[in-house]
Amino acid sequence: MSATPILLYNEFAPFLGKHFPFKVQKISLNAGFTCPNRDGTKGLGGCTYCNNQTFNPDYCKTEKSITQQLEEGKQFFARKYPDMKYLAYFQAYTNTYAGLEGLKRKYEEALSVDGVVGLVIGTRPDCMPYDLLRYLEELNKQIFLLVEYGIETTSDETLRRINRGHTFAETFEAVNRTAGAGILTGGHVILGLPGETHESIVAQAGILSRLPLTTLKMHQLQLIRGTRMAREYELHPEDFHLFDVDEYIDLVIDYVEHLRPDLVLERFVSQSPKELLIAPDWGLKNYEFTALVQKRMKERGAYQGKAYVV
Repeated sequence: MSATPILLYNEFAPFLGKHFPFKVQKISLNAGFTCPNRDGTKGLGGCTYCNNQTFNPDYCKTEKSITQQLEEGKQFFARKYPDMKYLAYFQAYTNTYAGLEGLKRKYEEALSVDGVVGLVIGTRPDCMPYDLLRYLEELNKQIFLLVEYGIETTSDETLRRINRGHTFAETFEAVNRTAGAGILTGGHVILGLPGETHESIVAQAGILSRLPLTTLKMHQLQLIRGTRMAREYELHPEDFHLFDVDEYIDLVIDYVEHLRPDLVLERFVSQSPKELLIAPDWGLKNYEFTALVQKRMKERGAYQGKAYVV
């Protein structure tokens, strides 16, 4: 009798499968938000790496209502899976950065669209006021809800350098408060930010594992046209280490080995539009990169949590 194969890592699809008896797909939304480090509250110019065009699909335009964006997103996916249900993914900028009544209107408009069975709300750790958290706590009793925080790094020095406008202590506090309210809580990190090394990035995995996160997204640092970081790279390329694909695969595997075994890993890479991407350009689709990671993990005998220390 053959041995049960070791699970390489916790994938996102089976996690969704535990919550829904049908296929679900996230539909990205641009609900017209800004960020406190863009509008002058905490700073101007936003994060140095950010150009929101990199993650907004064509249907995701601010001049379109939330309902229209969702209906167009549904048309895009329904061709392949007519019985698909959907999660409204408030993705662009900081999706809790507005007054409570305005936020409730946006979230509830999304939930009123036929076939939408839950919300994923992307935000910053310094933008979760208590009145909003109480509302989300009640909403969470009725629908699927995942709040995803842009953590980016555990290093305060790096957070300052990228003009993030918050500290890791604020991340720690927001994640604990949100998970403490019974809400599924996710995190997003960028691997390879300037000043960080292979060793310091891998050490970050252990720090994040002590947070009550359910899901984690990671992706490589990408230099995007029109960003302040692209200008910094032009002036001081020596301050940056852009991983080649093999090097990044090994970094991801080392990182995953140091993560808590039950964390759900949603992705390892991100793809930016070719016309906006300066570097690194690996010419790989996300699924192709994931296949390479899985192959290398098997070769190395690696699996999530192998080097995790409680």
